[in-house]
Amino acid sequence: MTEVFFQELKEELSKSIVKKGHPFRYFTLATVGLDNMARLRTVVLRRISEDLTLTFYTDKRSKKMIHLKENKKISALFYHPKKLLQIKVEGTASVITDPALLKKYWHGIQPSSRKDYITSNAPGSTIKNPDLVEYLSDEDYFCMVEITPHKIEYLKLKRPNHIRVRYSRSDEDWLGEFLVP
Repeated sequence: MTEVFFQELKEELSKSIVKKGHPFRYFTLATVGLDNMARLRTVVLRRISEDLTLTFYTDKRSKKMIHLKENKKISALFYHPKKLLQIKVEGTASVITDPALLKKYWHGIQPSSRKDYITSNAPGSTIKNPDLVEYLSDEDYFCMVEITPHKIEYLKLKRPNHIRVRYSRSDEDWLGEFLVP
């Protein structure tokens, strides 16, 4: 019976890539570095594979990249307010280093959005005025990160009973079990 809910979460995650305004397009990513402090930020889901590997883009100088070098374990949270559906993903992050793949996806980014990856200073650097950000013309810090999930929780808020299911990856299969919401 848990397969029905697994199919729904896969469909909703897949829709977020193609359906404009889908709430799962933007998700909360949590990392923990050596300081043992959880850090949260919103990132954009760019791709999802058939095996549920999730991909997002970032600047390779960002703090999240430092955290991922220190600890590759992540947690991601998706929420659909109209469906009252929450998906929590736990997994391992890996950085894509294939130059040909990076070049292919870099060229697929809208020119106006490329500025997110070409600032002179790293993201989070102190500036005196937002209008004074300097951009590079011949260099970029574009990076792609893949999340390989090993656990996914589905939570549907509904009456008379909420539904909560934990899926654990076993080789290529996902095993589901109901949880008390």
